Formats: sequence, C-alpha cells, structure tokens
Amino acid sequence: MTAKHQRRAFAVYVIIWIVGLLPALTHSAPLQTFGLGLWFPGGGYLAQGEIIAFLTTITLFGLAVLAWFWAGMVIAPIAVWVGAAVAAALIAQEPLTSASYMVVFAAMSALVLTYIAADAIRESALTSKRNRRNAFLAHSLAQVRERAANPQPEARELTPDQLAHLRYIYDRALQPVEQFGGFNIIEQFQPASLRYQLNHMGFALGVAQSAYLPSFTGYHAEAQNNLIQKYLLRRVWSYWIYESMWGHLNFKNFDPAQHDNIMLTGWFGLQVGQYMTASGDRRYAEPGSLAFKLNTSTTYTHSFKSLAGSIVANYSHYKDDFCLYPCEPNWIYPLCNHYGMAALAAHDHLFGTDHVTHLLPRWLEKLETEFTDSAGTPIGLRSKHLGLEFPFPVWEADLSRFTSCFAPDLAQRQWAIARKEIEPRLKANANGKLRIKLPGPGADPGNYGIGHGVTYCGHLIAAREFGDTEIAEAAQQSLGEDCGLDDQRGVRRYLKASNLINAQAALGSIMQTGAFRRSVVEAPTQASRTGPILAHANYPEVLVAHASSDGTNLNLVLYPGKGDGPQTLTLARLNPGARYRIEETESEFVADSRGTASIAIGLRNRTSLAIRNVASTGNTG
Repeated sequence: MTAKHQRRAFAVYVIIWIVGLLPALTHSAPLQTFGLGLWFPGGGYLAQGEIIAFLTTITLFGLAVLAWFWAGMVIAPIAVWVGAAVAAALIAQEPLTSASYMVVFAAMSALVLTYIAADAIRESALTSKRNRRNAFLAHSLAQVRERAANPQPEARELTPDQLAHLRYIYDRALQPVEQFGGFNIIEQFQPASLRYQLNHMGFALGVAQSAYLPSFTGYHAEAQNNLIQKYLLRRVWSYWIYESMWGHLNFKNFDPAQHDNIMLTGWFGLQVGQYMTASGDRRYAEPGSLAFKLNTSTTYTHSFKSLAGSIVANYSHYKDDFCLYPCEPNWIYPLCNHYGMAALAAHDHLFGTDHVTHLLPRWLEKLETEFTDSAGTPIGLRSKHLGLEFPFPVWEADLSRFTSCFAPDLAQRQWAIARKEIEPRLKANANGKLRIKLPGPGADPGNYGIGHGVTYCGHLIAAREFGDTEIAEAAQQSLGEDCGLDDQRGVRRYLKASNLINAQAALGSIMQTGAFRRSVVEAPTQASRTGPILAHANYPEVLVAHASSDGTNLNLVLYPGKGDGPQTLTLARLNPGARYRIEETESEFVADSRGTASIAIGLRNRTSLAIRNVASTGNTG
C-alpha cells in the first residue's frame, strides 16, 4: 500500500513536471517562470537568478512542511509552493534560456539524489541493526517471558514515596475543572498539549485504583473524573477545529470524535475505558456523557461507546488502505493507533464486544508491512496521501505497555528488544548504583526543554510492566539524579521535568508486573465491586495507601498528609443496619438505612484499619 501511494504521488508529480515544461514551447517569460516554479518550490526564482528569493522560498517551504506535520496544515506546503511560482512569474521580464532550465533541473536532480543517497545509508544502518537484534532476540525474549509469567508477589499497599508521587497528580486533578495550575500550557497541537498531560495523569490514577485502591472512591474518583471533565473543555480539544479547516477543508462539522483524530479517540478512549475498568463506574457508557461543547448552540455528544465506535468505523473505513488511520489530517502515527487498539480492548472487556478479535489480524498485518522499518521498529509516522515516512522518534519501550493490552506476545517482543538495547547504557554511579547514561542533552516533549526524562520514564514503566527490576531501578535512579527530584510538604516531583514527565514518573513509581494491562482489561475482584468502600476522606489530610474488600469487610491503610490527629471517614455500601467493628480500636458502629456510616479515627503514621461485619464473624458483642 505504501508503494501504491508513492507511485501515485510520483505519477502526479510527473504530470506536474510535464505541465511545468510545456511553457518552454512559448516565449512567455511569466508562463515559463511559473512552469519551473512547479518543478519544485522556488524553482521560478532560481531560474531568474533570484537567489535570495529562492532561499527564502526554500526556508518558508520547510516551515510549511513543519506546520503540516505539527498541526495537520495540509494547505501550507501547497500554498508556499504555488504562491512562490505565481510570485516569481509576476516579476519575470525576459524569456528563459536553456541554461535556466538546466540550472533548475540540476538543482532538482541534486535534491533527489541526496534523498536517495541518505535513504540508502539509512537502510544500511537499519539492516545492521536488524542483524544485531536477531542475534539477541531469542534469548532476551525467553527472559522476558519468564519474568512476565512469574511476577513478584504484589505489594498491595502504596509506600509513602509512592503516595508522594500521587499527590503531585492529586494536587492538579482536584483543582476546579476550569483551572490548570501546575500544567505546562504552550500549544495544543503536539506533545506538550494539555490533552496528553491529562491522559498520562489519568493512566497513573487508573493503575493506582486497579492495583491498590479498588475499594476507595472519594477524592481518588473525583480526581479521575475531573481529568475527564477537563479534557472536554474546548481549550483542550479546539485544535481539531483548526485542523479540520486547514487539513480537511471542513468548515462546518468540528466533531472531534468522528473522522480521523485517533490522537483523541484513542488516547482519551483508553483513559476513560481504563477508568471504567478499574473503578466499576459505568457513567461514561451513557449516551451524551462525554459532551464536547463548541459554543452555546453546538455540542458534540459522545460516550465511551461512541468513542470506541468511531475507532472501529475508522479502522473499517481504512481497512483496504493502511488500516491504521491518521491523527492530524494526513499523518498516520502507529503509536497513537496502539492507544486506539488498547481502548477497544477495554471496550471488549467492559461490554463483551469482539472488536479486537475482528480487527487485530488486519491491523497487525498493516503495522508490520506498512509501518515497520527494516530493523523491526514501528516508524514514527507516514503520510496518508503520499505514502512518505516522516522522521519521528519511536521506542519499543513506549509501545510495549500499550501493546500488552491487546497483543501480549508482540508486547513482550518489543520489550525484549528495548531492554537489550538499553543494557549498554547501564552504568554504575559514584555510589555503585546502576543508572542509565545517555548522550547529549535530550529533549523533554512536555515543555520542549532539555532532559532525558521521557526515556527514563518509558523504560521505567515498561520494565515494571514486564518484571525487569534491574532496569526499572536504574531508570528510577536516573530520574532522581538528572531531573531534580524534590520532595517538599509530602509532594514528590521532578523540578527539571515537565508536567507530562512528572505524570509518567508517578505512573512508573507505582507500577507492578502486568499492572498496566490489568488496569485496562482485567477488573478488580467482584467483591470490590459489591463490598464496603471508603467513600470520603479529607485530602490531603488523609492519604489512602490501600483499600480493599472481600465483599463483606473492608481493609484500609492510611497515612497522615498534614500531621497526626483525628479524622472522620465516610464508609458506604455497608449492610443497612448492620453492626461493624474496627478491629484495631475494638470500637463498633452501625450502618444507617442507606448503608453508610461516618467513623472517627486517630490518624498517626501508618494507620491500618480492619473493619469487620460483626455478624459475619459470629461475634454479637
């Protein structure tokens, strides 16, 4: 399919080239100049010897291509190319000579030959990389499978350090929905966008709910729902209004969850689906529960089901083409499509559908044949229209945790590659602790600053997901040494990293083997869905490190967030009128007719509470 699109693009260019050559048969200077301007951007200026104008055009064209990549501005390169041809024609005075044609042809040929040579060098490097991978893959994959199949016993309690990481997210998620204090607000098209910060904060809270807090709603659920409501604000998704206009020439329907835009339906769909799986809350399955308000007269109403429906419809629409479909108009990112398939895996788990079973074989075929380079790594992105690949970094470590939600075998292969390729970077620091040493200043996609935080976090999360403790600890060590670890007032953050990286670091800090996959496609126990819950605790006074139920009783582990002292907790889903005992204090209380109760506790250091239904213990006390 890639070759088909490239052949079509080449055929169109040949036609344009011939059209540009035809004015040579005339004696019209403007037509001849315009024709050469069609050969490549600024060709008309070059033919006239207007070198400054030619170089200016090349610069503007490069910026236009960047705008095309950055914000889906399909019209930008076309406007610069054709506009320069017209502008050059307007100042043309004398008919062009054969030498002028030869100069433009030579320049065009030089560009083509340079591209071919660079591509040949790149392919040679990829072939060498593939050979190196083939040499270690079988052994590394066997190690990954062994560790992933035998996870360490789950520590179902958050440590004080892990709670400090989560407080970083709570502090941002629990502010009023319209407020974004502590977020990086730069632009809304690429990685620093608010939407990606919200997604990754949601992923961290989803894993925390699934692994540690299945029986806690309270401020944890409030934080998760606030993140979802923030995402629905126009300032977060309005990028699609502009991309629809300058990318699709669509000036009427700006529904962000209809055509293309898997960077919304995939990422946001996964966030909402993970929340529903981990929490048991089904509100977002209801029609209209996710409302994207454009203005006072237009709202695009959706639900998690319609987000998944959009993904399915787009995959079906493109199944005979690339199957994977675009984020920005024209640009297909395999990474974003991994999020999309993971969102469908969550939908299948929640509602018994078989979208992944139906779509995945074709999806995987296209991923391998159209979006994987010669070394076996999915490429960054490809043009839907031209079939051309655009340079953009992708790492197997980042892909693997999402792939684990729908294709565990492929995910293990991805991590088997990533872990071996990071091994040479593992070095001991001055204290003898392993860390990751990377060359250069790095780049932080969350604020466009410098730093290697994104690489450290990617390997930290993946290593935890697949049980690679040594690499996980090295990545954690690297974050602390390089990214300015700060722990003030019980909130842990990295001062030299963006909000996006801090959100990923929080997720990495709480990960267990298989935790991300479980949070998306495996609900906590049925007992946690029906048994007692901690429904309210004051934040940040009460930090919840553990909350679980066996269906009858409730176990809690709490820490003080603002000092020791008395606190009041609200419990729910108790048996109405039943008597309960707090084992640690031997105090008892009775649930009201709604199955709720407020209890006073003394919070000091690590406080464990075992709340037992007296009738279930056989003690009538």
